[in-house]
Amino acid sequence: MDLGIDGKVALVTAGSRGLGRATAVALAHEGVRVMLSGRDSGSLEEARRSLAEQGADVAVRAGDVTEPDEPTRLVAATVERFGGLDILVANAGGPAPGRAIDQSDAALEAAINANLLTSIRLVRESLPHMRAAGWGRICCITSYTVKQAAPSLALSNTARVGLWGWMKTAAQDLTSDGSGITINMICPGPHATDRMKELGGSGVMGDPADFGAVAAFLCSTQANFVNGSAVVVDGGATLAL
Repeated sequence: MDLGIDGKVALVTAGSRGLGRATAVALAHEGVRVMLSGRDSGSLEEARRSLAEQGADVAVRAGDVTEPDEPTRLVAATVERFGGLDILVANAGGPAPGRAIDQSDAALEAAINANLLTSIRLVRESLPHMRAAGWGRICCITSYTVKQAAPSLALSNTARVGLWGWMKTAAQDLTSDGSGITINMICPGPHATDRMKELGGSGVMGDPADFGAVAAFLCSTQANFVNGSAVVVDGGATLAL
C-alpha cells in the first residue's frame, strides 16, 4: 500500500531507540524526511547513520524535549532543515513504576510534564506549519494504560489518561477548523524495548517494527478519516472494552 507520504517531513521525539525509532524507520521507508530528537547524542548519531545508510534523509537534534522551551526550538530546527513540518510523532520516556499512594507532588508533576505537557507543547508548536500546508498528521505514542490502568504504573496512568482527554478534545477542534489535520494516539502494550527491560517485562512481546508500521499508517493519507482515536497495539493484552 502506498501511504502517500513520500517527501513529507516528520519530527519524531525520543526517536533514537525503542518505539520512537521503530516509527522513524517505518516513516523513512515511506520516503518521509525525518528529524529525530533525543537526549543521548550517541544513540541519535547511531540512528541517523543507520537510517542514512538505508537512503533516508534524516537529521538529528539532541536535547531534552521535556524542558518547556525545547519543543519550540525543536520545531524551528526541523522547519529550518527541511522547509516545513507535516507529521509529528510525540513521544517521551515513561515515568518510573510505583504505587499511586506513594507518589509525591514532585513525582506527579514530573510525570505530567513529561507525558502530558510535553506532547501538548509539541502539538501547539507544530500546528501553524501544518495549517500553512493544509495537511498534517499528529500521532502521540502513549500506553495501553489509557484503556486499562496498570497497578504498578500510577504515574503513567495519571499523565497519559490526561493526554487522552486533551487529545480527544483537540481532535474536535481540528475537525471544526477544517484544517486537514488529524490527531491520534497509538497505545503500545509490551514490546521488546529497553523500557520493558527496565520494567522487568516478560512473556510474549511485540516486535517494535510492527508497531512502527501501525504508527506510519496513522500518519498517512490513507488514514484521512481516523481522528481522535486511541489505537491499541498490545497483542490482545488489554481486557477492557
